[in-house]
Amino acid sequence: QAPLVESGGGSVQAGGSLRLSCAASGFSPDCMAWFRQVPGKEREGVAAVSNLGGTIVYADSAKGRFTISQDNAKNTGYLEMNSLKPEDTGVYYCAARNPFADGAWYCGVDAAERYGDWGQGTQVTVSS
Repeated sequence: QAPLVESGGGSVQAGGSLRLSCAASGFSPDCMAWFRQVPGKEREGVAAVSNLGGTIVYADSAKGRFTISQDNAKNTGYLEMNSLKPEDTGVYYCAARNPFADGAWYCGVDAAERYGDWGQGTQVTVSS
């Protein structure tokens, strides 16, 4: 079983909303993040949250429109996306890591390679 399973993707018109979920199998991630990718482009960080101190990081593209959260009791993370734009289209992946895995604390959106656990992705399509 995949360690992380996303759900909640779909097709919406510009200005609409979607809520993505990421269920962790058997563990509660201390650092969970969302990335997105479109064909031909690198995976782009969207938002990250750590339940160690409640640190939250957003990419500039997500600030003011997206909200990341985590329910530790359910081992589930969420990405609430509002005011969606066509440029938000892509496959959205959730990722998790031990924020101290590299010896120094990290739970951000600028280094996808530092995340070891990934979901299979869920498609988000925003039409104009």
